[in-house]
Amino acid sequence: MLPCLVLGGGRGTRMLPATELVPKPLLPVAGVPFALRQLDDLAARGVTEVVYSIGYLGEQIRAALSAADLPCTVRIVDEGEHLLGTGGATRLAVDEGDLGDAFFLLYGDSYLPIDLAAVQACFEASGAPALMTVYRNDGAYDTSNVVFDGGRVVRYDKREPDPEGAGMRYIDYGLSVLRTATVLEHVPPGRPSDLADMFQHLSTIGQLAGYEAADRFYEIGSPDGLADLEALFGDRSQ
Repeated sequence: MLPCLVLGGGRGTRMLPATELVPKPLLPVAGVPFALRQLDDLAARGVTEVVYSIGYLGEQIRAALSAADLPCTVRIVDEGEHLLGTGGATRLAVDEGDLGDAFFLLYGDSYLPIDLAAVQACFEASGAPALMTVYRNDGAYDTSNVVFDGGRVVRYDKREPDPEGAGMRYIDYGLSVLRTATVLEHVPPGRPSDLADMFQHLSTIGQLAGYEAADRFYEIGSPDGLADLEALFGDRSQ
């Protein structure tokens, strides 16, 4: 199984005031810090190596992971006080995190019921420089931002002002697979950037593979998202 980079360094502004003193990955979900639930889920799905990117209030995350009995190997990469965005954090992790030739990329607020082995197999069969998992959203959980044709992301644009008019029925599911060479080519080192720009470019030139997830995504990046995930774990405890 490929290693996984988890991006957990953002400020979590949509979750204020809860994230004023606590980093978003440590927000409790059914009494357990989310980061620990996420790592348990990754290990259960076959991941053995994780590189965890920290930034905002990152020392709290470092301390929590150091104190926990983790189910997989975790190495930490620290953005420091000057946050680099999703692109810059990914480039830093590639430069420092020993991610090999390719890796999963997952956001530190995403909980995704998906078959990682199937995603990896799809990526390897595609031969593409990157793969984005997508979900048939039709505007249900957030703004749709993907045109998907069954094996390729034809267009990705999270800034499209009229997603419905543009035929965007799918949404970025929150899990990608990247080749390290792709990151080195498209993401500059040492300065803030957004992975969305790279993904948009790759979709435009026909180089972004796609994999359709069957089940909805969960996230703790919004109050509604956190409530949905709390309900999921509440149902499991019944």
